Amino acid sequence: MSLAAAAFYLKNKENLRSNREETMRSAGTIAGTIALGFALGVGLGPSSAARAEVTIAISCSSLGQEQELCRSGAEAWAQQTGNRVELISTPADANERLSLYQTLLAAGSPDVDVFQIDVIWPGSLASHFVDLGDHIPAEALQDHFDQLLANNTVEDQLVAVPWFVDAGLLYYREDLLEKHGRAVPKTWQELTETAKAVLEAERAAGASELQGFVWQGRAYEGLTCNALEWIASQGGGGIVDADGRVTIDNEQAVSALDLAQSWIGSISPRGILNYAEEDARGAFQSGRALFMRNWPYAWALANADDSPVKGKVGVAALPAGEGGKPAATLGGQQLAVSRYSAHPEEAADLVRYLTGYEEQKRRALEGSFNPTRRSLYDDEALLAANPFYGTFLDILESAVARPSTVTGRRYNQLSSEFVRAVHATLSGNGTAAENLTALGRALERLSRGGRW
Repeated sequence: MSLAAAAFYLKNKENLRSNREETMRSAGTIAGTIALGFALGVGLGPSSAARAEVTIAISCSSLGQEQELCRSGAEAWAQQTGNRVELISTPADANERLSLYQTLLAAGSPDVDVFQIDVIWPGSLASHFVDLGDHIPAEALQDHFDQLLANNTVEDQLVAVPWFVDAGLLYYREDLLEKHGRAVPKTWQELTETAKAVLEAERAAGASELQGFVWQGRAYEGLTCNALEWIASQGGGGIVDADGRVTIDNEQAVSALDLAQSWIGSISPRGILNYAEEDARGAFQSGRALFMRNWPYAWALANADDSPVKGKVGVAALPAGEGGKPAATLGGQQLAVSRYSAHPEEAADLVRYLTGYEEQKRRALEGSFNPTRRSLYDDEALLAANPFYGTFLDILESAVARPSTVTGRRYNQLSSEFVRAVHATLSGNGTAAENLTALGRALERLSRGGRW
């Protein structure tokens, strides 16, 4: 486990223990919020003291508004059921969060009952989760996208329920494109040329801090998502094919990475190689970028009352490669219940509530987290608040999935090798052709000839 993940674990474990001791000393009372927000005791209504309450601990990402929306949703469930909830804040970085989860689950720790997990984790973590098909009524699951339920089903067991679905989007400054007579780019080459032209004009006028395109370039899972979009949209495939054969060493993939490398120090700052989601959003939302690649959550924040770019932002499908078609990496988060939970029924009920129709609608309105329930994409209030919902189903249909299903438990190793090769290329350490050839060989060894 990394130092950052270990720090989160130790801090949360200490807070959990002290909070539970306080609850035992003051049964039936309402605990206050724990300092710094790492573990939040969610209070209940007056009637809770008369019930046999249990305490459910749920892990939530700290990315953007996720922690606050998780807290308010869990609080509503607690008030309805007469139970208590402890909110465990986890790292925003997916790699750090997975490392923390693996340590907790391998130890059989009961400290967390409900885990927020990435769309690519069900296969590798499934053995630690209960079958939610045994705890949640079938009718409560029917409206979720079939492909997401299938993704979360491992050996005929529903190990997680979809919470929100993601796909990469292109954010752009409507005002700057209009000012310079430019259209929303349809290809990566058009984005490159438009960004260069607008930057030249704006910097000549004194806008020295403006960047052309910000995205996620740090050596972590976010870079896997970005690079997969570049490569797949260029016709370069998806690292490995559906049969597990390694396909990454091809001319289209090389061309896609060559173009991305040309952005560094040109339309993208050199510091992009250490950007994650919030770094890109910070630059764009402060008015210092023309284009941004990010997830849907950034829409609500970019249009918040205190946002410098409120009312100036547009969103579109990501560009295509030359002769290719747009390809947004499929993302999203699910909720799972630990096998080591002392209260699996209550934990599953919290999952049922948080993934339900009304709660997903609230999260979409307040935080632009895309619902996993198909019927919500016809909701007029949601379409008004999130105009890209009108085309998001089309984006989902053409989304490219990371090869976590075909590679199973070896996906994390594959992703690490892929990120290493891409980041080296972007940093100027070897050419795209050299690095992808070496990557192909490494993945062949890892896959044992396609037998992942």
